[in-house]
Amino acid sequence: MTKEDIIKNVWAELNISNKQARDAVEAVFNTLKNVLAKGDQVEIRGFGKFIIREKNTRIGRNPRTGEEAKITARRVVTFKPSKIFRNTVN
Repeated sequence: MTKEDIIKNVWAELNISNKQARDAVEAVFNTLKNVLAKGDQVEIRGFGKFIIREKNTRIGRNPRTGEEAKITARRVVTFKPSKIFRNTVN
């Protein structure tokens, strides 16, 4: 499913204009990005949590050549689904 599919579903579900649906979906995604960029977590009850994890610098290996390479420290977003979400998927 793409962002366009989500917009179409919101448009059909709420019976609003396509522009209003697009603006609503964009606003939600922008809010998620801004909160996560600050390092805070986002919890959506009944869906799950988006959490920022800090990864340390480490030595990795190029799988093609076997040569060692330094992997720099970075922040990654992880998602932990709620029990309700997991039960729905399973």
